[in-house]
Amino acid sequence: MSGCLCCRVEGRVQGVWFRASTREQAGRLGLTGHARNLPDGAVEVLACGDPAALDQLHRWLHHGPPLARVDRLDCAPADSPPPAAFTTG
Repeated sequence: MSGCLCCRVEGRVQGVWFRASTREQAGRLGLTGHARNLPDGAVEVLACGDPAALDQLHRWLHHGPPLARVDRLDCAPADSPPPAAFTTG
């Protein structure tokens, strides 16, 4: 069984390889979805796949890549059709 999780990540998360690092993590975990910058400086992450893999990505999002600083992470289940790949935009 698979599911989707949509997260909003706030802090120093733009310009620090956050989206690319999230794509790499998601790829390792076999997840699909996207990571995209939002106009207010946050990053939106939509990830779909195995619940155990989603949990691992959720834990990783609490800190992100080395140059990032995550001040706030809000996640909720999402009713999205699973995308074919994980993209950044």
